[in-house]
Amino acid sequence: MEVLIVGSVALDTVKTPYGVMEEGLGGSAMYSAVAASFFSPVKIVGVVGDDFPEKYIGILKKQKIDTGGLQRIKGGRTFRWSGIYEEKDLNSVVTLKTDLNVFADFHPILPEQYKKTPYIFLANIHPSLQMEVLHQLKSPKLVILDSMNLWIRTTKKELLDVLRKVDIFLLNDREAKMLCETTNLPYAANKILSMGPHLVIIKKGEHGAMMISKREMFSIPAYPIEDVLDPTGAGDAFAGGFIGYLASKDKVNEGILRQALAVGTVMASFNVQNFSLKGLLNVKKSSIKKRLETLKKFTEFSITEF
Repeated sequence: MEVLIVGSVALDTVKTPYGVMEEGLGGSAMYSAVAASFFSPVKIVGVVGDDFPEKYIGILKKQKIDTGGLQRIKGGRTFRWSGIYEEKDLNSVVTLKTDLNVFADFHPILPEQYKKTPYIFLANIHPSLQMEVLHQLKSPKLVILDSMNLWIRTTKKELLDVLRKVDIFLLNDREAKMLCETTNLPYAANKILSMGPHLVIIKKGEHGAMMISKREMFSIPAYPIEDVLDPTGAGDAFAGGFIGYLASKDKVNEGILRQALAVGTVMASFNVQNFSLKGLLNVKKSSIKKRLETLKKFTEFSITEF
């Protein structure tokens, strides 16, 4: 089954304690689309300027990602972002500069053949744009929503409107606490469930992720990586792996959801091992399988009598 991803496309400049990347391919749509493409056909909707390098289009086509929904604005400049990660805390980034450029006037326009795509990932963009996408879709099977602290702080009403119309909400632990005004994650998850979605996934960075519905709760650790070079896009790679795997199975039940959470965790682990999309682009299916088997061993145990 096919996956439609709507999000940002950017040229990122990133500095970490382990190096610098200048104008690398980035944006929520890019990380999630590449991660999802290992499991399912992917279509993307986004916007770039005519300065967007053709080599990056080539990367997407090599991954067999449909770029028919990627708007190219003549005379425009592509969205650019730069940030720095401090050595003591790779979980936090300091944004140095954000130039929205063509992204400032972006309105997602779905080609007709995209509107019936069954699996949808609304990556991190303004909630009003996410709602525009929802109004164009025709009976999707599953819609996953991502967001960020900026939208929680500045457009909470619009975000809550979108939440009522999606199946799964994906956010990190800080965002969950901010949205629900609490320090308790299980409480935050249950409160979010009352806002509309059937399932909540809370990402906890190096501490893994938790998945909560009204009937079940499941937690998984992060795959241990010693050589983390660049955390940018890890959450999007997680989301892409998650929805790409679900679409490949074309069913949603407790067992498949747990498997998808493990797949997302593993795809994020590859992502952080290099700058931009290099950590994902060199991955082989055999390497994904090997890490999944290792992760399973980390979380499997039996209980004897006591």
